[in-house]
Amino acid sequence: MTKKIYLPLFMACVVALLTSCSSKMGELSSDYFTVTPQVLEAVGGKVPATINGKFPEKYFKKNAVVTVTPVLKWNGGEAKGQSATFQGEKVEGNDQTISYKMGGNYTMKTVFDYVPEMAKSELYLQFQITRGSKTYTIPDVKVADGVIATSELVNQTLDSANPALGDDAFQRIIKEKYDANIMFLIQQANVRASELKTAKAFGEEVKNINDAANKEITNIEISAYASPDGGLDLNSKLAENRQDNTAKVINKDLKKSKIEAAVDTKYTAEDWEGFQELVSKSNIQDKELILRVLSMYSDPEQREQEIKNISSVYKNLADEILPQLRRSRLTLNYDVIGKSDEEIAKLADSDAKQLNIEELLYAATLTNAPAKKEAIYTKATQIYPNDFRAFNNLGKLAYEAGNFDKAESFFKKAASVKDAPEVNNNLGLIALEKGDKAAAESYLSKASGSKELNEALGNLYIAQGQYDRAVNAFGDTKTNSAALAQILAKDYNKAKSTLSSIEKKDAYTDYLTAVLGARTNNSSMVISGLKSAVAKDSTLAKKAATDLEFAKYFTNSDFASIIK
Repeated sequence: MTKKIYLPLFMACVVALLTSCSSKMGELSSDYFTVTPQVLEAVGGKVPATINGKFPEKYFKKNAVVTVTPVLKWNGGEAKGQSATFQGEKVEGNDQTISYKMGGNYTMKTVFDYVPEMAKSELYLQFQITRGSKTYTIPDVKVADGVIATSELVNQTLDSANPALGDDAFQRIIKEKYDANIMFLIQQANVRASELKTAKAFGEEVKNINDAANKEITNIEISAYASPDGGLDLNSKLAENRQDNTAKVINKDLKKSKIEAAVDTKYTAEDWEGFQELVSKSNIQDKELILRVLSMYSDPEQREQEIKNISSVYKNLADEILPQLRRSRLTLNYDVIGKSDEEIAKLADSDAKQLNIEELLYAATLTNAPAKKEAIYTKATQIYPNDFRAFNNLGKLAYEAGNFDKAESFFKKAASVKDAPEVNNNLGLIALEKGDKAAAESYLSKASGSKELNEALGNLYIAQGQYDRAVNAFGDTKTNSAALAQILAKDYNKAKSTLSSIEKKDAYTDYLTAVLGARTNNSSMVISGLKSAVAKDSTLAKKAATDLEFAKYFTNSDFASIIK
């Protein structure tokens, strides 16, 4: 009796339900969607995704308009991507039309601005359906889990980047020389009384150099010449005699002054090289014609004859050029020996004003203590305020200490002194620290010549998502950033080599090692790397707990014991 009473009521409900379902488009299964990449990944500060979807057969009502919106959700927030709109066959519009009978496939591309909370997130699709005057939604469909944010580690690896140093130009030994010329008359080789005065002055300079405490004579060179007029045999003998006679005078003066110095001699029979140099610098008429003759003929006698044929200028050559080539050139080569490291270090501490800027900057390289370096560079800025390097190097010290505001202040002061490549390199790093990629690119475009430019560019390319380009820029640099670029570019062998070669391994060196282990299915590398990383920086335990690089290890007991 009871069954007879309730059966009609039950059937009525079923009919009502079917009628309701037929009037609305129902919930969609996640089986109708695929996302590329399967696990979302941050690239250049963005999270891109390509969604391939399908409306099944006999689903899309002919008078319906459906707007699909990708939404990335996390605890306490969400980000919406670009929507796409689709229409049924009876709707007039410009959106993609979906057949009721056949259904239809579609592709959506979306991108989200990355925020750290996205590491533990889920990607959903939201559907808004309009049919006539009615608008409603169906349940959101989850299509992907989380975001791998390994590329964002550049914000931490950048902290250990190497800012450009304003190098000193200190040289312990500086090579110097002193020149003089003894002149001869045409076809003569004797040293005239007037030229003995030149030889005497040269000898006095030799004595002064020899007596100086910080100078040391290397040798004396005598190079004798004949002008390229006259026969080759005659000129050879003439140049040789000029060499010998000059050497006698110089050796006599050395002996008298009791100076021991090597005297090296040579002679050139016809000084065509000197002739060409003097003509090119002169204002002689038809000099271009003379220079053309020199380039056309290599035979000395033919050269001389062709030049003599230019009768309009030969007298000028004979009066102005040729006499300057009849000479012996005296060259005193010597070394200026600078202060010892001990002297420089002592003066930098006690009386820095006694050091020139190169010595003072060099003094900072003689210590590994940052405080001592800072004290030396500070003195350099006070004594030599018009040199950008000390300001720049103070900025480098601040950067390496993690004080980026202080570093920026010094770099900007250095830039006000000189817009140097090293300063632009370092301001580029500061801009990257602030997340301003456009400013970083602008600064680095003006840093050509900085030795550290490629490393800075490597960091920029990581931030821009250009991983292969970053690997090329880093080259053989052994830093956390270089290893990060190699991991992101999937050059895992090179990344392993880089990580093992980093001299000062920090927590992020170890964390990257763990990431590399996860990507290469090396569980022991994951556990040992992560354990070391957390020991150095306990905050990395929390990061690892949600880092999808380690998704396969979330249930691993060793992993769990590290991140607890």
